[in-house]
Amino acid sequence: MEVAIIGAGAVGQLTASFLAESGMSVTLVARRQGQVDELNAKYLTRVNVDGTKTVQKIASTMKLEGLPQQDLIVVAVKYGQLQELYEQLSSLPSTVSLLFMQNGLAHFDEVLRLPQKNIAFCSVSFGAQMIDQFTVQHRGIGACKIALERGNYDAFNDLLQLRNSLFPVELVANAEQMLFEKAVFNCLINPLTAILQVKNGELVTNKQAFLLMQTIYQELTDAFEGIEQAIPFFKVIDLCEKTASNTSSMLADRMQGRKSEIDTIVGVILEKALVSGHNLPTLRTLYHQLLAIEESGERR
Repeated sequence: MEVAIIGAGAVGQLTASFLAESGMSVTLVARRQGQVDELNAKYLTRVNVDGTKTVQKIASTMKLEGLPQQDLIVVAVKYGQLQELYEQLSSLPSTVSLLFMQNGLAHFDEVLRLPQKNIAFCSVSFGAQMIDQFTVQHRGIGACKIALERGNYDAFNDLLQLRNSLFPVELVANAEQMLFEKAVFNCLINPLTAILQVKNGELVTNKQAFLLMQTIYQELTDAFEGIEQAIPFFKVIDLCEKTASNTSSMLADRMQGRKSEIDTIVGVILEKALVSGHNLPTLRTLYHQLLAIEESGERR
């Protein structure tokens, strides 16, 4: 199976490593020529959760259009980069299958305007951190959930047949619900870690942070029917504990002075809650705090 992964960040590299290990022919599409050169000159290295290393020789390029036709395109960039990719993706043959790995819900309707016949969405709960341009650390085993939104499951069969306990793949029935539930998890963890500048585990061990997380959870369960059944609070605690040493994506963005995905994750959830008359005051406060921090940083 020929697979191109657009996005050579932590998620893209970790996914590329496991797919290549399963025998797929994988090409990483990166944004910077320097990273392409390093990936082509050296092996992609995965530091496993037990400290061992796995290496694969993986091709890399900056030009998606220069590749031979792929069986599958995995889009592993953040939402902000999607806008500049839609035109390229639209020009690909309709027979090329697409899998999108973004957080949040903002991209859901946009993606479905593309002409491809087979489109699926992915939600991941594994931990990944880039060490350098060709080394990624696997920081926590978690499911890679895939939900087909349009087309035929056969197009993604090779992915669904992966049998690797370090990279468990699950089939989910409802793509939009899957993305919504992941956004709820993100709302409970990411903004708090970014504002408090703590790792995920401290949301459980720090009493005041834990109280804030409980308060946000209560706001979400009041606003959205079925949250308590789909995401019982013990699962939130369990995720924090399993990824205790992880730096959340929003905290990483703050530390690097980058714009976070606060709008496409938390902003969308806040908008959905308003439709049913719920303001989510604690979560909304964190939302505006992080936006204010980012705006202040842009002026410096």
